[in-house]
Amino acid sequence: MTHPPARRTVLLATGAAALLAGCGDSGGTSGEASAGRELAKTSDVPVGGGVVLKDEQVVVTQPEEGDFRAFSAICTHQRCPVAAVEAGTINCTCHGSRFRITDGSVASPPATRALPERKITVEGNSIRLA
Repeated sequence: MTHPPARRTVLLATGAAALLAGCGDSGGTSGEASAGRELAKTSDVPVGGGVVLKDEQVVVTQPEEGDFRAFSAICTHQRCPVAAVEAGTINCTCHGSRFRITDGSVASPPATRALPERKITVEGNSIRLA
């Protein structure tokens, strides 16, 4: 004779599954800008700095004159949105992680992984996702 699982077991298992589903990285682009969409004008991105485009979840930087780069605006530490680009780094204010504007690599922990690069194209004065 088998016994059905206790109500507590069912509730705990269901809650754990929902929590894991909500915390997982779907790998999708929900909330992110789509390819071909204009992100910014080149004049919006200061040399040696960058701009955080919160709605698009993208950071566009210009480490040197005419050299534009783009990265995910979601910190690799605990998925907080990054807040600013200052003094050559992309900064997450949730826990203090900093990433280099040149390649998205970690400049200051607690993050241990670089910001993922986003492919862009620059045509005239328009910066677009590739």
